Amino acid sequence: MDKVAPTVITVSVILLLLLGMLLGWRSRKRRQASVPRPHTVPSDIGTEILSTDLFYVSTTVAGEPLNRIAVSGLGFRARAYITVADNGIVLSIAGEPDAFIPAADLRGVQRATWTIDRVVENGGLVVLSWMLGDQLVDSYLRAPDPATTPAFVAAVERLVGADTTAPATEQTVIEHVGDADREVKE
Repeated sequence: MDKVAPTVITVSVILLLLLGMLLGWRSRKRRQASVPRPHTVPSDIGTEILSTDLFYVSTTVAGEPLNRIAVSGLGFRARAYITVADNGIVLSIAGEPDAFIPAADLRGVQRATWTIDRVVENGGLVVLSWMLGDQLVDSYLRAPDPATTPAFVAAVERLVGADTTAPATEQTVIEHVGDADREVKE
């Protein structure tokens, strides 16, 4: 009988925590109701550049790696298959409809070490910066085999059209000084 009270209190606290998490998630989804769904995959994605298995970690508001996008199938971590093609990127997240990121919506690719829910070795995450409607977002991906990461980053850079591989915590600026170029970390 003396174990009933602590058990009831423990179960009550756990239920309150679960209810709080559910209400917080629903509130986040309501706040992000204006964020549209990603594009559906068009019939012609162009010539395939690269396809690989990845871990989809999260999509966050750009520059805010702790502010997860909770709508449109982008809210949960899962295995994913990604195809980089001439016209854009197909992101196939397990259990979600395929999403398409048109090449015109891509803003950059870089490497990162952390985001919400995940901390890895230095540069272990690949960050795709892209426009989701009017919202600039960052999608964090992780290759199960780190040896495939450089090829993936190079394929995305080909779509973006520029070298944007600076770490997420630094911004590289190329200064043109006479006949020489100099990189400056900010």
